[in-house]
Amino acid sequence: MYLSNYHSHCDFCDGRAPMEAFVQAAVDAGFRGYGISSHSPLPFDAPCAMSAGRVGEYLAGIERLKREYAGRIELYAGMEIDYINEEHGPSTTYFQELPLDYRIGAVHYVTHPSSGRLMDIDGKEERFRSALAEIFDGDLEGLVDAYYDASERMIARGGFDFIAHLDKVAMNAERVNPSITGTRHYRDRLMAYLEEIAARGLMIEINTKAYPALGILFPRQEYLKRVLELQIPVIVNSDAHFPLAINEGRREALEILRATGFRHVTCLEAGAWTRIYLDN
Repeated sequence: MYLSNYHSHCDFCDGRAPMEAFVQAAVDAGFRGYGISSHSPLPFDAPCAMSAGRVGEYLAGIERLKREYAGRIELYAGMEIDYINEEHGPSTTYFQELPLDYRIGAVHYVTHPSSGRLMDIDGKEERFRSALAEIFDGDLEGLVDAYYDASERMIARGGFDFIAHLDKVAMNAERVNPSITGTRHYRDRLMAYLEEIAARGLMIEINTKAYPALGILFPRQEYLKRVLELQIPVIVNSDAHFPLAINEGRREALEILRATGFRHVTCLEAGAWTRIYLDN
């Protein structure tokens, strides 16, 4: 396999090891390309995010590793940038001016349309349930709408190379109501989002982080046929937070993509997004 991964974290955010440990693991595994993409600074305190004061150190660390590992692996400086609102997201001047090789657009926080309060849709189920009750008065469908509304605003603004785990809200939403993603309302919102992604010519990732434990991808396997029909380019990433997880789920995801009818995925080669054919 052409081994690559462009969604990974390190101890500059909520990753569990220094960035060099991830790079060394990628070299040892025979990766051709690897990108480090720590969670971006946020306009509020959050334990998962990198602090703004460490961005320079982060970028300098990746540049040092590029020099030290030159000829062994292609390394890239990325960042997973949360869309919060029009003042904070991948398209804003601060993130556009950072010397990054690529940017990932992501939604982890959604705003209640009336109160303006933010809710984190990721993390532990207990915290999700508590926030849903407190901020959205238990209105799970309303939260889903807020998530896809924010996602649609993010892609309208642009400023990123690909979209991270585009249906991530489903993970905790299904823990509260296992049938939520089977409703017509949910599927209509997701399908409309995919169509908008296709219309804008954007790329998405196939995120394998949950596959080893839960057997699911983001986007879910049942939506991949529609992704293929819409001709949306896909990038397979593991969203690794541990060095041992840099390749978890990749082989299975590629097999699922091939069985669905995909003939190629997208990778970075010499700094350019390039098709890699699965038959190779």
